[in-house]
Amino acid sequence: MKRLFALPLSLALLALLLLLGVMSTIWNLTALLLYPLLPRDRGLVVGRAGIAYGYRLYWLLASASGMIKLDANALDAFKDEPRLIVVANHPSLLDALMLVARLPRSACIMKAGLMRNPFLGAGARLARYIRNDSPRGMIRLAVQDLQHGGQLVLFPEGTRTTRHPVNPFRPGVTLIAKLAGAPIQTVFIDTESPYLGKGWPIWKLPPLPIRFSVRLGERFAPQEDTDALLAQLEAYFAAGVKPSGPTA
Repeated sequence: MKRLFALPLSLALLALLLLLGVMSTIWNLTALLLYPLLPRDRGLVVGRAGIAYGYRLYWLLASASGMIKLDANALDAFKDEPRLIVVANHPSLLDALMLVARLPRSACIMKAGLMRNPFLGAGARLARYIRNDSPRGMIRLAVQDLQHGGQLVLFPEGTRTTRHPVNPFRPGVTLIAKLAGAPIQTVFIDTESPYLGKGWPIWKLPPLPIRFSVRLGERFAPQEDTDALLAQLEAYFAAGVKPSGPTA
C-alpha cells in the first residue's frame, strides 16, 4: 500500500516546487518591467516587499496542501526593525525563503552571476540584493544597506549544513556588524526532515509532512574583535541547533 501512494505524493511535492518556480518567474518578469520605471529607493521597497509577500503566499499554499508545515511567526517580532543582521543555521535549500517571507525589508547576498541573469536576477536587482562579486564589495554594499535602514539575512555557514551541528562559520558577518554598527539577531531553523538538505535529491520523497519551525536566539552586539565574536557565534549555534534527520 505504501508503494501505491509513493509516486503520487512525489509528484505532488514536485508540483509544489514547480508552483514556486512559476511564481518566481512571474515576479521576475514583473520586476524586469518595473526596474527602469521606479526610482532606486522606491524600487527597493517594492522589490523586497514583492519577494516577501510572494514567498508568504507560497508558504500558505504549501501549508494548505498538508505536505509542508512552517511556523515562522517568531520573526514578526522584528520584521520592521531597521539596521539589523539576521543570522541562521542552514539545514535546507528553503531556508532563505522562510526568513525573507517574514522580513519584507530584508536583503540577501546572492551570487553575482545569478543577479546578472536578465530574467532570474530581475527580482533581486529590483530589491537591490547584495552581489558577492568580491568580499570587499559585498561587505561595502551590505554596510551601506544597513546604514540606510535595511535588514540583512545571512547564513554564516556559507552553504547548507553538511556536518552536525553546523559547518565552520565563514568570516564577514561580524565585520559587517562592526562597520555598520548593527546588532546580530540569531535565529534557529529547526527541522527533522532531510528534504533539500545537502545531498538530498529533489525528486526523493521524504517522510511527510515536512516540518520547519523558526525560533529566536540571543542578540549579539557588534564588537571590535570580529574574530572573537565569530567564534562566539559559531559556538552558540553549535550548542543550540537541534538534531535533524539523515542527510542522504
